[in-house]
Amino acid sequence: MIRLTGILFFLFAVGCASTPPHTAQLDAAADGLPPVKVMVVGSYHMAGSNRNLIDIETESVLTPARQAQLAAIAESLNGFQPTAVAVERITDAPAYVDPTYKEYSEAMLAANASETVQVAYRLAGLAGVDRVYGIDEQPSEGEPDYFPFGKLMQHAERTGQTEAVEALIAEGRATADAFAASQAEKTMAELLLASNGKMASPEPYYRMFQFDRGEDQPASELQAYWFMRNAKIFSKLMQVTEPGDRVVVVYGAGHKFWLEHFVDQTPGFERVDPAPYLRAVIAAESGE
Repeated sequence: MIRLTGILFFLFAVGCASTPPHTAQLDAAADGLPPVKVMVVGSYHMAGSNRNLIDIETESVLTPARQAQLAAIAESLNGFQPTAVAVERITDAPAYVDPTYKEYSEAMLAANASETVQVAYRLAGLAGVDRVYGIDEQPSEGEPDYFPFGKLMQHAERTGQTEAVEALIAEGRATADAFAASQAEKTMAELLLASNGKMASPEPYYRMFQFDRGEDQPASELQAYWFMRNAKIFSKLMQVTEPGDRVVVVYGAGHKFWLEHFVDQTPGFERVDPAPYLRAVIAAESGE
């Protein structure tokens, strides 16, 4: 027992002797320094996508009307006074600086429909922020698939649950189709508000647990790997922020729940809801 206590004391002392920079927020929380305030703006993929289990057919956001609406959103979000912006892009460690932001221009706004450009870069440019980080996480060699849905479908076929899984997917597609159909009648602020609501719900992931059978648990594994991807994303955010930062994170809506969960549960971080900023734009557009 004495030897074990000595070893533990030695490890604790070594850990305290050289505190990594990215633990500054934890120390800040204990010392009463200001938290890192994080606003997660969940977005649909404005340029469209074919990489997800369920994709949304999108209308162009490059029209003059949509561009004016996006400019109004940036003006409202700028009221948060961001000091940094983070986006869904893979960049190099350890700085995680997004090199593409250096190329940001009016010409890029006019040609690139992605939410990274239309919301994140636009906001960073308006706010005069030069700290734009790409904090996405994708599996490299030797790392797991963070969304092993194929394994779940193989399990469903073995256990006679294919129709049940497909029914769950169909519900998601119906939600996506309803969102797509609403684009014609909704402003960009209304669409983003919807993206930060039901579309950001983790419910479909939790409902997948029902498909596990005994020790054959691919649904649990999928949930765990999805958690892992989002945990690594948040870890990168933690590494590039400092006490007192005000960060806007523009990410696919499916990540919003977990990223906000990490913000809520991590000392030194504080969540800021984007909804009031989006509702302010909606109210202004309706003349209220």
